[in-house]
Amino acid sequence: MGLFACTGSGSGIGANLVSALRSSGHDVITTDLTEADILADLSHATGRERAIKQILKRSPQGLDGFIPAAGVGRGLATSTQITSVNYFGTVDLIDGLKPALQKKKGAVVLLGSNSAHMVKERLSYTQALLRGDESLALSLAAELSDAVCYMLGKRALIRWMRLNVMKFGREGIRINLVAPGPISTPMTEAILDQENYRVALDEMINATPLPRVGTTTEVKDAILFLLSSESSFVNGSVLHVDGGFHAHSERYDLRT
Repeated sequence: MGLFACTGSGSGIGANLVSALRSSGHDVITTDLTEADILADLSHATGRERAIKQILKRSPQGLDGFIPAAGVGRGLATSTQITSVNYFGTVDLIDGLKPALQKKKGAVVLLGSNSAHMVKERLSYTQALLRGDESLALSLAAELSDAVCYMLGKRALIRWMRLNVMKFGREGIRINLVAPGPISTPMTEAILDQENYRVALDEMINATPLPRVGTTTEVKDAILFLLSSESSFVNGSVLHVDGGFHAHSERYDLRT
């Protein structure tokens, strides 16, 4: 059985995934603000360093996989919090845990979003993210809305993955990204109390081939596949778990 690490393990997708891994006999090192093996606030460098140090300490033989599921949603956090947690709280931990992942040629699965391409690019913000310039990124984020930072941050995770897939792959580490559509979680339920987000969700569902909200179990199953040996040659890929919304919205007109 394997050893995995998961951030954002206390609720939603993270909690469902941890439960499934443990039910299958795996050990999981959990990280969250409360009720986890490691208590750490990933919105700042000190908290991330603490999480990295403690996870490495608990995995001297290496990690079979890492799932940075910690994240905050638009409508529930500021643009700067979204930037710090969702982007830097992901890529900094992957970089920091690379030595443990190398030992077992582990797999990483990022949590993206099918909304990643639904917003106009803000090049200076994205470039600051990809350069790892958190100070500048936070300064630019303060001038953007929470929704824009959420979507651009998820898009930047895809770009970060593709920029780093060679470096990690040559060490035997696979990195893939799951891009869910609207999923029923405590976070999304809180967002839906806000009328403007409810309207936007209804419009998205109406444009989805499978017109409904997804479940954390459906996302969990996709993550488990990407962590497993069954996906051993899948690397640098984006797997949309969104009922076909992305495919439909990006469709090509093939009529002659």
